[in-house]
Amino acid sequence: MEITVDSSVVNSVIRKVREEGGFAYAATVKQAGQDFQSAEAAREMAWEQLHCGPWHDVGQAWRDAYSMACLYVAAFKVRKGELKEAMKIVDMGVIMGGEGLRRESDKAIREIRDALARNEEGKESGEERWNMGMEMSLPEVRHLLPFKSLLNNIVEKQSSPSMEKFLCDYFLVGSPVVLVDCIDHWPACTKWKDIKYLKRIAGERTVPVEVGKNYLCPKWKTELIRFSDFLERILSNECNPENRTYLAQHPLFDQIQELRTDIMMPDYCFTGGGELQSLNAWFGPAETVTPLHHDPHHNLLAQVVGRKYVRLYPASITEDLYPFSESMLKNSSQVDLDKVDTNLFPKVQDLEFLDCILEEGEMLYIPPKWWHYVKSLTTSFSVSFWWASKKSNECEPIHASDATTGDRQFSADNLVSDV
Repeated sequence: MEITVDSSVVNSVIRKVREEGGFAYAATVKQAGQDFQSAEAAREMAWEQLHCGPWHDVGQAWRDAYSMACLYVAAFKVRKGELKEAMKIVDMGVIMGGEGLRRESDKAIREIRDALARNEEGKESGEERWNMGMEMSLPEVRHLLPFKSLLNNIVEKQSSPSMEKFLCDYFLVGSPVVLVDCIDHWPACTKWKDIKYLKRIAGERTVPVEVGKNYLCPKWKTELIRFSDFLERILSNECNPENRTYLAQHPLFDQIQELRTDIMMPDYCFTGGGELQSLNAWFGPAETVTPLHHDPHHNLLAQVVGRKYVRLYPASITEDLYPFSESMLKNSSQVDLDKVDTNLFPKVQDLEFLDCILEEGEMLYIPPKWWHYVKSLTTSFSVSFWWASKKSNECEPIHASDATTGDRQFSADNLVSDV
């Protein structure tokens, strides 16, 4: 196995980096194919450029430069037989780098994965399932949830409604609904319950995770860890909220395309001439929380493994939910629903809301701008499909590369890594 980069791609990246003033990188990377130290130096130069300012200001040239240097370094690791380290390095190029080297990166990942699989042949097989704990009664569930949960206005459920019914009764009027009997045919509904399957497909891949109670807490941080280590953290049943680990709003299915084949885009996402905006994974242990916030697009949240509680407030009462005044946090509420300060936020307890428990195999439609709070009741693996209608006036999302918000795209700004 040999990791290579086509000379035309190399020359294109070097030309673009020179246009950005990266003459030292250009000179160094020319030696990267024959000299490990040059490859490492080129990677470090590109890494520094990724951190020179806000993530959204990083040019495509330097992102591609980082991906290319990662491939050169990984090639040396492969030659030394350090396959797991090589996989990590290429993944860093995928996560932090640009699309210009994506074909080469995907090819390298496939070859490394196949080599690792050959090394594992003959070892223990079989399944290892998630432990979802004891089935809880409704009063026991309510004890874990915010005030007045599951008492009155439960989100309506519909079994595989027609596209016309979904359009007329929910999409056009902006009304949430739980859709059942829509994803039972997904391979993910069985495969993702098998921990060994997830380890085999993605165990050596590097993924970004969130650590802490939630993204509004001061001690919240992001880390890059192996997927297998992330699975072990879930299995350890860590109870301390400050150490709780969550793979949240990450484009996992773009990064690990074997998992993408386990799911299918629901037809409902084409409603309104829909165009998919993002496809993200939400995976973590019980009691992970996404605090009260709203998003700019139509959203189908598919619950593949486990159960979640979801509370929703309409956009019409936004001011009564005390959104942050800072522009980068304006889609998040200052109210902690798990511990409401009624002196600071007196209106909240009297507001009407919808809520539900989203069970395995169900999808929740969340219209644009509807505020929602989400809490996992068990180990949970969900998929969110964001889409915008062609004639929509929906605004662009606020990226966490600009600030820490409900739309938390991973970036170099808050990275904790040993790269």
